[in-house]
Amino acid sequence: MTIFYVAAGGAVGASLRYLVGVASGRLIGFGFPWGTLVCNVLGCFLMGVLIEAMATKLTVHNDLRAFLAVGLLGGFTTYSAFSADFALLLERGDTVQAILYVATTVTLALAGVFAGLAFVRAL
Repeated sequence: MTIFYVAAGGAVGASLRYLVGVASGRLIGFGFPWGTLVCNVLGCFLMGVLIEAMATKLTVHNDLRAFLAVGLLGGFTTYSAFSADFALLLERGDTVQAILYVATTVTLALAGVFAGLAFVRAL
């Protein structure tokens, strides 16, 4: 039954990632992968919140844990999209943007996890 929860969460997370990508493209433009960057940073922050909350503040059933962490956030944040965006930037000849994208994504994603941990610990 757990696989159903993972799949359902993945469908929701992937749909949200798509909507963020479309919205960010319309708002900011499609020349840079803002949607993927936003999803990765926000998703990492939420993963930090989730990990800390489930470890210290909440009693969560394993199926809900699988739905949220593996399914929802796994579908929302994906480094396959990150990798494809990086490759596209490189293939377009935007080497500086590609390097900036990798550095920004990794730095902010890691900061997002620690911010999420700190956020829950401060509650």
